[in-house]
Amino acid sequence: MPEPFYITTAINYPNGRPHIGHAYEGIATDVMARFQRARGREVFFVTGTDEHGLKMDQTARKAGRETIDLANEMSGYFREMCARLNISCDAFVRTTEPRHHAASIELWKRMEAAGDLYLDRYEGWYSVRDEAFYDESELSEGEGGEKLSPQGTPVEWTAEETWFFRLSNYQERLLAHYRDNPDFIRPESRRNEVMRFVEGGLKDLSVSRTSFDWGVPVPGSDGHVMYVWVDALTTYMTGVGFPDAQGEQFQKFWPADIHMIGKDIVRFHTVFWPAFLMSAGLPLPKQVFGHGFLLARGGEKMSKSAGNVVDPMELAERFGVDNLRYFFMREIAFGQDGSYSPEAIVTRTNAELANSFGNLAQRTLSMIFKNIGGKLNSDYSPADEDIGLEGVVNDACCNLLPREFEALNFSIGLDAWMRAVHACNQYVDEQAPWSLRKTDPARMEAVLMTLFRCVRALSIAVRPVVPSSADKLLDQIGVGADARNFTALNDDDWLHRLVESGFSVSQPVGVFPRLELPEEEAAA
Repeated sequence: MPEPFYITTAINYPNGRPHIGHAYEGIATDVMARFQRARGREVFFVTGTDEHGLKMDQTARKAGRETIDLANEMSGYFREMCARLNISCDAFVRTTEPRHHAASIELWKRMEAAGDLYLDRYEGWYSVRDEAFYDESELSEGEGGEKLSPQGTPVEWTAEETWFFRLSNYQERLLAHYRDNPDFIRPESRRNEVMRFVEGGLKDLSVSRTSFDWGVPVPGSDGHVMYVWVDALTTYMTGVGFPDAQGEQFQKFWPADIHMIGKDIVRFHTVFWPAFLMSAGLPLPKQVFGHGFLLARGGEKMSKSAGNVVDPMELAERFGVDNLRYFFMREIAFGQDGSYSPEAIVTRTNAELANSFGNLAQRTLSMIFKNIGGKLNSDYSPADEDIGLEGVVNDACCNLLPREFEALNFSIGLDAWMRAVHACNQYVDEQAPWSLRKTDPARMEAVLMTLFRCVRALSIAVRPVVPSSADKLLDQIGVGADARNFTALNDDDWLHRLVESGFSVSQPVGVFPRLELPEEEAAA
């Protein structure tokens, strides 16, 4: 049996509604989860909301609301995003849940038992927006003379009694782990950044706050709540049953195979998180992947302060969920920054999904319906060119795309898939089955059966990216829900069984309609 597979998104901070960056990460993580399920692995996929911290508390106060009321509302929007974008998470964890408080307290007690926590006074720079402490050497000066974090966010001087974690004790252990596990941090550029940071020396980390009370209470220390990143990171274990570390679910799925995160929070996940786990005597995740930013027009980072945040639900409503999913996975090399525009979404969708794959499927099924009454034949005699085309398609669907998806190279895998689609369309033009109907009906039938087989394979392979559209197409070609996986691509008898079942192709319904931009937007 294949090994179980555990994957997570970053735990979203819900002091505002979801933006397109949240959707991008959720979609990419969902594609990987669906891909692994289609490979036969038992998958557990966790996402959720990180609802504690000073930023959340301040947002609620400014709105004149109770913090928990704001958290309840905003968390709901993130759940809605998952449902609307077909993000198939198995668990949605909120840091305000009692089960998560229990998990965070257990982690704290383990770190305390290891002798890695001590009480002292913190004085230094803190970014409320990043929920992060920064050293003076990391700061820059803004246009107005204000001090800014490496992320460009304002920092403020903080002085309070806090608990500290002995992060400095873990410098060499972390470096050894990075060296021994080169895939622990990906892509390589993020790994190099983290290595340089840790090699520069680690200071002990403040891990509690007393200036506000919106957080998980520190056990046995009145007035202290845990630093938001301590309890946020613990969410990944809450999702699989911690603090019951001996429980069946935790034993099955932990450590996580992949934490999917944005590049701006790599330090928290690859320095603080593994050090906490080392201290607690728990296994480390196998990989942390820091993907790039999704940029707005002009290459600017999206932010509420810049006024360029985009609602992903509006884009999904406008262009279609699967079209949006396909665009993000195809257009942007995962791990690098990328940009999007309405024109780019329309162009990519029309060129590849509508005109290429959609047209291929529509033409194939229409010709089977019109020319041979929808009847399938598993006993046709394939010619060399038929065998050659199936070889190209099977290589793309069974080898090239899976290999690249396994490495999170989604755009490269889809490029291989699209080359196979183009090969099929070229084959249609060369074989001209509409002409063979009168001159050589047997040859026409062989061509159509070859195309039918190819459309099935291409639909199964792209299904993790465009699940709803692929399912609609697979419904039309008689492929049951239990045969829509990569294992089924190695089944040579499926067409014979389909014929024996009496299935026939009906008048097809288009799955990938063309998109249009309003004239004024196209002109702009």
